[in-house]
Amino acid sequence: MAAVTPQRAVRPGARFLDPAVLARIDNLELLARTVVDGFLAGLHRSPYLGFSLDFAEHRQYMPGDDIRRIDWRLFARTDRHYIKLFEAETNANFVVLLDVSRSMDYTSHAVTKLDYARYLTAALCFFSRRQRDRVGLVTFDDAIVDYVPPSMKHMDTVLHVLDGIEAGRAGSLAEPLLQITELMGRKGIIVVVSDFYADTDTVFRSVALLKARGHDVIVFHVLDPAELAFPFLDASGFEDMETGEQIPVIPERLRDEYLRLLRTHTTELEERFAGNRIDYRLLDTSQPLDLALFAYLAARQRLSRTR
Repeated sequence: MAAVTPQRAVRPGARFLDPAVLARIDNLELLARTVVDGFLAGLHRSPYLGFSLDFAEHRQYMPGDDIRRIDWRLFARTDRHYIKLFEAETNANFVVLLDVSRSMDYTSHAVTKLDYARYLTAALCFFSRRQRDRVGLVTFDDAIVDYVPPSMKHMDTVLHVLDGIEAGRAGSLAEPLLQITELMGRKGIIVVVSDFYADTDTVFRSVALLKARGHDVIVFHVLDPAELAFPFLDASGFEDMETGEQIPVIPERLRDEYLRLLRTHTTELEERFAGNRIDYRLLDTSQPLDLALFAYLAARQRLSRTR
């Protein structure tokens, strides 16, 4: 559970990333801009590749490298071949797959899981658009609900769709992600945002389909703080938000077992995704969005170096 509450310094601009503050912003484009600008305000000079076309570093030439990237001036001084690396201009396809199933409508505080996921998706797309990526969006529950194909011109459409989404039907992962896999033609970066209200095998198999098609995949597992800590005290009826089934629960008797099962679920997901080179991050919807943006930036750095 360390991924939920990491030890990190408070950065300038971090207050603008508080989801409770963001909930007061009606305009989603302004919200995305506020999140990204606040995030960038906390970065003095980022150590990550990807912010500009400025020179980044040298790397020793390896067989198969493009000889046009050899720094001949450095060769004249050292008699060795080095490649010049630049902070990448990616022009990649960047698509967010957003779960809008009924369980995403849950909240114990100011922001539902769906609203948090909406803010995160808007910020990631806005940030990626600044990177000159082609941005796209797919929303799904037990089937595909909305599909915005990746394009340099679709940022406004993505924000419009995000602004209008509502949690609807019970969700499923296997069928919609299979359909999405067939939709995604050109390889790119795919971000999956969901509460993963399914067993571990189903979640892993469904997401792994995207990786098998050659996409770079990043997963954000969005959970409410009450789902993470189970702070309930009084015996009452708990409702399954996917099925509507009422379950009588005495929290004191079930808390330890619930937390054990949750840890098992998230740990197994993290380990299985890592084994398949899929980046996984567990997010608490009461925490500022800078954690998610840093996780995305770190994942993107690794992916760009791998490519």
